[in-house]
Amino acid sequence: VQLQASGGGLVQAGGSLRLSCAASGSVPTSGVMGWYRQAPGKQRELVASVTSGGTPNYADSMKDRFTIGRDNARNRVTLQMDSLKPEDTAVYYCNLKNPRWASQRYSYWGYGTLVTVSS
Repeated sequence: VQLQASGGGLVQAGGSLRLSCAASGSVPTSGVMGWYRQAPGKQRELVASVTSGGTPNYADSMKDRFTIGRDNARNRVTLQMDSLKPEDTAVYYCNLKNPRWASQRYSYWGYGTLVTVSS
């Protein structure tokens, strides 16, 4: 499985960006797709994820500003980021992992895409 993320860039505070990630290869259709981010000097953290059934899960600090979407037919997940803040600056990573109920464990990562929010 390969994950290809795109859409990062430089934006001013208060602006918006839309990230997109496409999965290819032998993609498990029941997998949970999501976005994580890692800021300089910090640990990687969950931004948002969405199940194959469309149920989203957001980090508390982002749920009012970010919206995750999923297109199962295209194995694609998006992240609409609005009202961006300088503290949102980070490398954003796409992830595909097994659902909690699955006996087979897996977790695939894409290369990150850099989001920089200027003040």
